[in-house]
Amino acid sequence: MSINQIDQSAKFGSVTFPFPIFTASGCAANGKELSQFFKLSDIGAVVTKSVMNNPRSGRATPRMAETASGMLNAIGLQGPGIDSFLENDLPWLYEQGARTIVSIAGESVEEFAALARKVRQAPGVSAIEVNISCPNVENRGLVFACDPVSARNVIEAVKRSIGNTLPIIAKLSPDVTDISIIAREVHAAGADAVAMINTLLGMVIDTKKMRPLLANKTGGLSGPAIRPVAVRAIYQVHAALPQLPILGMGGVMSGEDAFELILAGASGVSVGTASFNDPSAAPRIQQELAALIEQRGFNSVAEAVGYAHRD
Repeated sequence: MSINQIDQSAKFGSVTFPFPIFTASGCAANGKELSQFFKLSDIGAVVTKSVMNNPRSGRATPRMAETASGMLNAIGLQGPGIDSFLENDLPWLYEQGARTIVSIAGESVEEFAALARKVRQAPGVSAIEVNISCPNVENRGLVFACDPVSARNVIEAVKRSIGNTLPIIAKLSPDVTDISIIAREVHAAGADAVAMINTLLGMVIDTKKMRPLLANKTGGLSGPAIRPVAVRAIYQVHAALPQLPILGMGGVMSGEDAFELILAGASGVSVGTASFNDPSAAPRIQQELAALIEQRGFNSVAEAVGYAHRD
């Protein structure tokens, strides 16, 4: 069998994507930058930068820092707000033929629900990613995804808002003791899939100034350094919930990296930090992954999902 005959499709909820590689939310804005390097329709989907109800300017600078095998960011969900996004960015993605997963983020359960209602009515949306890895202002800043009850409340509210019109993908944080517990809760609440892992909380201190380098002090760590954490988390959730689709991410730089996440249990893989160094990383990784799938004797990507769990 040749690479062109490999079934590369990835299914999340009721939607089947023709390719298994996606962008990662927050690493490519809403696609315009990457469209200079490849057709957005040539990968599985564009996962948009998480959008909130109102425009946000983000956190103070400096808000990015390089680290060994990765980077820290504390951007602060900068964005135009949902109304501007629906008026400008989403129609542009639709015109490009991109399959779009809209990522939403909120500071309260009601904000998530309101965002989901607006997205539900917009054309050209394939699924909703619910980024619960952000602070809950109603609960003294506790991150939704770090508390089973808070995580469940958000997904239940989103589910009530959109019903079965679009697949719901809950984005989980690795900064928990047992990520499979959170996965169980969001799945029971109505999530059709989970996206994992989000960045890990990290910090860099400038040894010359002897002060934190980031204005926010802490930031999200991404890049190759976190890939073993992603593999472990995906493996644990797939073992606990083998029927729950996982959109895996975390330090994927090559097709072999993506293959590792698929063997652990991911049905598809998002590429994020790699795009900062190589804007064509997503289609390149997709080609490398297809070659590996063929070399290992699989007829489809789906056949390889969770293969590492077999005796």
